[in-house]
Amino acid sequence: MVRGVVRGVVLAAACAPLVAGCGSGEGGLRSAGATPTAVGPVRLWPELPPATDPPIDYGESDTERVPGVKVPYSDVRRVAPVAVVQAEVRAHPGTYSGGDGLYDETRRAIEACVTKPAACPIMRPYYRDLTGNGREELIVGIRMPDQQVGIRVYLAENGGLTRIMSTVDQVISVELAGRDLITRVGSAGIPGYEYRTAWSWDETQHSMLPTRDEIVRVKPPRPGASTVPPPVLVSPSPSAPVLVDPSAPREPAGSAAPAEPVP
Repeated sequence: MVRGVVRGVVLAAACAPLVAGCGSGEGGLRSAGATPTAVGPVRLWPELPPATDPPIDYGESDTERVPGVKVPYSDVRRVAPVAVVQAEVRAHPGTYSGGDGLYDETRRAIEACVTKPAACPIMRPYYRDLTGNGREELIVGIRMPDQQVGIRVYLAENGGLTRIMSTVDQVISVELAGRDLITRVGSAGIPGYEYRTAWSWDETQHSMLPTRDEIVRVKPPRPGASTVPPPVLVSPSPSAPVLVDPSAPREPAGSAAPAEPVP
């Protein structure tokens, strides 16, 4: 009996500091205030029937095999960007809209890229693994009239090239962020704003899709300034494009020059 009384006294003494600590303001628990009530999404007009027709097809997921272009070792650095675009131009003559749409003057300039490199509208290529397959994809820019720029991305697969993205817009700049390709486009109708679109690889569609699109407030334009700034992309190569011979021996691993950073 005595042993039980002693044990109770010891436990009571041990708990006393804990109880005193909780009662003091020093280090004790404090209320963070009332928690706001969670508000879930509310569906508007639930009586609307489901759509029976699909929306207009804008061609975001259109892909196409580039005819006649071979890619040794699935290495896109072994193909000439000029030859790639020329192959597409020749396969789609007279096409003015869609992923292959080009102006006549742009088409003629592309065909003359080797003989007139200074006027070649195909800009310096960039290389980046956008699909996550461990290999680089080829990114090509094409300058067009009215400050428009065509952007095309090519994936090496099955010994050839597949175009997985094609878009044309009045581009301010193009950026790479991780595996996303981000375009900035001026807004003519809303001065002081620009559109930013992030294109990302979609495995299901096997193409680059515009996964994020936003309107962003930017520095207000100066009085009298154009609402659509000129493109600030890479400059065309000052020398004639080099057409890569697919039969040439493969360079040793690690000997290729690294891709240049995007401005």
